[in-house]
Amino acid sequence: MLRRVDERLMRTALSWEAMTYFDVVRAGVPPRLSDVEVRTKAGVRGAPGVDDAQVLLVTTLLKRGVEGPLLDLTAMGGLTRAALGADVQVVEASRAALTVLAAQGFGAAAAVPGDDVGTCAQVSAVLAGDRGNAHAEALTAWAHASTAPGGTLYLAGDKDKGFERYFKRARAAFGAGEIIARDGGMRVAALTRTSQAVVPVPAPTTYEVNQLQISALPGVFSSAGLDFATQLLLGEAPEVLGRSLAGLDIADYGCGAGVIGAHAARAGAHVTMLDDDLSAVRSAQATLAANGLAGRALHSDVDSALDAETFDAVLSNPPFHVGRRVVLDVTAAFIASWGRRLRPGGVAVLVANDFLPYEPLLAAWGTVEELTRVRGFKVLAAQKA
Repeated sequence: MLRRVDERLMRTALSWEAMTYFDVVRAGVPPRLSDVEVRTKAGVRGAPGVDDAQVLLVTTLLKRGVEGPLLDLTAMGGLTRAALGADVQVVEASRAALTVLAAQGFGAAAAVPGDDVGTCAQVSAVLAGDRGNAHAEALTAWAHASTAPGGTLYLAGDKDKGFERYFKRARAAFGAGEIIARDGGMRVAALTRTSQAVVPVPAPTTYEVNQLQISALPGVFSSAGLDFATQLLLGEAPEVLGRSLAGLDIADYGCGAGVIGAHAARAGAHVTMLDDDLSAVRSAQATLAANGLAGRALHSDVDSALDAETFDAVLSNPPFHVGRRVVLDVTAAFIASWGRRLRPGGVAVLVANDFLPYEPLLAAWGTVEELTRVRGFKVLAAQKA
């Protein structure tokens, strides 16, 4: 079984050699939305199609005759805006999604739960249940603050990812609401804001790792504490680099809360951290600030925020999920970028689940070595010639 999974993922990863990660393309939509043209790209939730919960949300809005103005807090590739028209204001935290929205001329705002994006009588949002309870609570609180008194929030999500539990909490905050659409495991609820109470967005999580203070906003990877894979990477990276990090230019792709970058910065490296998620970028910036460390964290779709920068080393615990789907396109794009961004003799060190077939991608530009394999994870190093 594991061999079959490996072969399938291998084919997916290697197919990116003949494709361009950054291409914005037409998204696949179900027949019921065949007259709606919307774009997407690799790295956007739901790509190469659109998110299932967002599909049910949009079809429900159309069926009910909902028109703008409407504030869409989780725009993804812009399906709601494409279906309902120019009176939809779109908001997103993903740099990949913001790129797609800009390509369609949708004028999106980059924001995370708690940011002031104004208020509207109609608001929509899709819960990402895979990002945990705190993120769902933060999005609900943000939606409450963004919904004008007496206004309506259209909230969508996946029953198998806790939607009905989150809906009950949201209904208590809003004062009234009901589930208005079901399709398979997907749900849409309409909530009316009758309550004037202020619903607080959960505060960032803080914890200590090796005498470093880490700060993580809701939904950021490993916000509850250091994950085993990152711990494994931190233990192996100094060995393979073979020298002090002081003075090295180091990049951390998919930085999350900035744990890896903060460790490198404390060792004297010049650190650049990159993440697609704006919440992660702000978390990494807060982690650097909490420890008095220099460095930068950039909101970036892979390396899109960089100019001509190159690096002595890359350290990364890359993602292999976008939403509920296992995908390799993001990490494949990471690895291709490392081949471009590393200086001659530079080294990339990454940690991954041991079944993920990253070795052929690394071998396209470097000499690959497996440093360790333990508890279902492996640490790989690739040196550029």
